[in-house]
Amino acid sequence: MNAPIILSLDTATLGGSVWLGRGTSELAARSGDPKVSQSASLLQDINDILTEAKLTLADVELFACASGPGSFTGLRIGIATLKGLAASLERPCLGIPTLHAVAHAAGPSPATVALLPAGRGEVFAQLLSLSADGVVSELDTPAHLSPQKLLERYASRVDLKWAGAGAYLQRDLLASHAQEANIYFAEAMEHDAAVDKKRGVWSLASPETNLARHVAALALELFQTGDIQSPHSLSAIYVRPSDAELNQTCR
Repeated sequence: MNAPIILSLDTATLGGSVWLGRGTSELAARSGDPKVSQSASLLQDINDILTEAKLTLADVELFACASGPGSFTGLRIGIATLKGLAASLERPCLGIPTLHAVAHAAGPSPATVALLPAGRGEVFAQLLSLSADGVVSELDTPAHLSPQKLLERYASRVDLKWAGAGAYLQRDLLASHAQEANIYFAEAMEHDAAVDKKRGVWSLASPETNLARHVAALALELFQTGDIQSPHSLSAIYVRPSDAELNQTCR
């Protein structure tokens, strides 16, 4: 069976990204500017990578996108775009939980806390594991947490990998707690040889600039097992209400 042509989108994170490949082999990719709304650039980015790969939308056999949590506006833009393309071309599509893609980008680990900024200094968080062959498993449920609640949730674990833009946002907090708890805090590029395993390790994964490639990799695994979605069934994962809904509740 030939690997399918996959077009994947990440509009859940700031800047976002698009990726085009045959299976896991990259043909073209773009990473967005966090200062520019993807509503202004997404369709152009898709057109650009198709042109670079000398393909058309009709060549795409599977569409995938990060389905949340993440930016409310970004998720709506990405999912609406994906559903429109998949429906018009009668192609299968898949929504991949954003935090799963973050954990996948961080590499194999028995325990990775995937973190994304949720505004106001808070984060979306979930504990996951990633096997050597790329299978993501959930160890708890995604949550919207304050920095203090984040520590309360995971402070008892002495061996963790922290991944995603939210981990860098909370880097000083994590490092400070690790020091207080006598846990070694390893930066992304440090070598295991420098770590005293007896103390436990909190490590910070290297940042990933194109999350869409990991969305595609996880979508491929599902596609190969026949676990696909129709455009109609694709929906966003929201861990907290939108600001508009919160404001309405407070009235």
